[in-house]
Amino acid sequence: MTRLSTLAALLLGLSTTSQSLAADIKIGEINSYSGLPAFTEPYRKGWQMAVDEINAAGGIRGNTLVVISRDDNGKPGDAITAANELVAREGVVMLTGSFFSNVGLALGDFARQKKVFYLAGEPLTDAMVWSKGNDYTFRLRPSNYVQAAMLAEEAAKLPAKRWATIAPNYEYGQSAVAVFKELLKKARPDVEFVGEQWPPQGKIDAGSVAQAVEATKPDAILNVTFGADLVKLVREGTTRGLFRDRAVVSFLTGEPEYLDPLQADAPQGWIVTGYPWYGIDTPAHKAFLDAYKARYNDYPRLGSIVGYALVKSAAAILTKAKSTDTADLIAAARGIAVDTPFGPITFRAADHQSTLGAFVGKTAVRDGKGVMVDFTYRSGNDVLPAEADAAKLRP
Repeated sequence: MTRLSTLAALLLGLSTTSQSLAADIKIGEINSYSGLPAFTEPYRKGWQMAVDEINAAGGIRGNTLVVISRDDNGKPGDAITAANELVAREGVVMLTGSFFSNVGLALGDFARQKKVFYLAGEPLTDAMVWSKGNDYTFRLRPSNYVQAAMLAEEAAKLPAKRWATIAPNYEYGQSAVAVFKELLKKARPDVEFVGEQWPPQGKIDAGSVAQAVEATKPDAILNVTFGADLVKLVREGTTRGLFRDRAVVSFLTGEPEYLDPLQADAPQGWIVTGYPWYGIDTPAHKAFLDAYKARYNDYPRLGSIVGYALVKSAAAILTKAKSTDTADLIAAARGIAVDTPFGPITFRAADHQSTLGAFVGKTAVRDGKGVMVDFTYRSGNDVLPAEADAAKLRP
């Protein structure tokens, strides 16, 4: 009986060990799927492709990676409800995602309070990792500061002195305008900002905005609108001649999510950040592009890159970490290097910002469709403040 009991215990132990080795590692993912499908649907395809690649290659040290996704409806309150459910009920070991900056800040504060690891994907406000940064929050996308620095460098070369701005009236738009102003004035002390328009996100009255901007007689315009607001602004502004003989510098407009819907109405000659998937000739991007097209019979959007790189980053952190405990995930994430379709990136230890960069170029119309031309890729390393300086910006 003793031998039988010992054998049974050994078998039970082996069974338990086998189950633990094959256990799922669950991460939570939250995003504004119903509010911004042009970005979030390609984003979902990107992270789903990454999950399948990771698991086909053996998962996380033999464990299957599982992503449990929730829709935040573009509302901070809904995001917090989803985060609570994912952590308390689903047992996820980390949170990822979000799009809108105000939602991302809410999730970052949740992570701080609940001591949960949070890997933000899209929120661009600098506050995510600087003024409201915390030990538990990391961010993938190049921030407002990074993109503003690239755009301001180009804007400073223009003869324009009088500038007007158009931006959505919430955290992302407000912080983008503020940092662009700061950096452009630093490069060109002679510029002045003569007008600001702050339409509500998703509800722009493009005619009134165009009329108000025209009244200030600017030499150039900074645009921060995106999505349906951008389409309305471009079409109404073009009809009214707002952009005629004026330079326009524009955040995100070169991303296919926002440029493609304009088709032949796409603006020409705007200085933009974006994603010219059709013209990137690097082995890493070609491998991603070929795999994405083969899987979805479609071309990627910038959201596809964000979703893919986000889950690849999460997997790299989980693989490096000693355990799934939050403290171990934080230790693993600081300074970690990750391969992405845009090339290798690092999550900086000092401020938890990744060095993922952006493409900067100009808009044009080819074959009845908006494209980016004359573009270059700028790594976050090229424009981010030194880590020692960035650390001083954190609480």
